[in-house]
Amino acid sequence: MKLHSNLHRLLRSAARYPEGPAPEAPFGFDTRVIALWHAASGRTNDTADLTRFIRRIGVVAFAVLTLASAGAYQQVTDTQQRTAPQTNDYAIADTAIQTEFSQ
Repeated sequence: MKLHSNLHRLLRSAARYPEGPAPEAPFGFDTRVIALWHAASGRTNDTADLTRFIRRIGVVAFAVLTLASAGAYQQVTDTQQRTAPQTNDYAIADTAIQTEFSQ
């Protein structure tokens, strides 16, 4: 019965407490709650996400294309330098001396 009497005492003291005005939410609170609710509702702007994704892919593809083009250009110029005819006077003289001694 002690529990029952404690409960009645608690309820009587709560009933004697003077009621004040109900607390109000701060200004703009309801707007923030609704905005957060809309943001968390799962409805996203799929076209904006897709556009951002495609732009990132384009930037990465352009970077890869630039690096590949630079590598190909370097390879072509290196190959052209190796296949260019040698006009070295010493090489011509060396070839002439070797042909004389080989006869």
